[in-house]
Amino acid sequence: MGKDLFIARLFDFYGDLLTDNQANMVDLYYNEDLSLAEIAEPAGISRQGVRDAIVRGEHQLKEFEEKLGLAKRFTAIEKQIEKIQSDIKVLQKYEIDYVKSYKLRVMLSELEKEVAKIMDEV
Repeated sequence: MGKDLFIARLFDFYGDLLTDNQANMVDLYYNEDLSLAEIAEPAGISRQGVRDAIVRGEHQLKEFEEKLGLAKRFTAIEKQIEKIQSDIKVLQKYEIDYVKSYKLRVMLSELEKEVAKIMDEV
């Protein structure tokens, strides 16, 4: 079973909706990068038991994403913000090279800070 980073991302959004057991197993497997054996031994269950809990958790996470789409929307917003940040950089360079307007420079700087704040909150 290869580790899918998409599952780790879904866990960030929907992990609290899993059962405690599923959440613990998925977290240890994906976020702590433990093997099935490393999870099974302290839990006192078989590797197959761990794998079953993880598979059920993965299924639930994918189902939540199908119904709610939060991770997909978050990724789209992230890409849009990155595009805005890139456009601000282009405008700042254009201002320096051609326009030379202090007021525009200040406005772009403030806009850049506001977008960075949004990105930090997202």
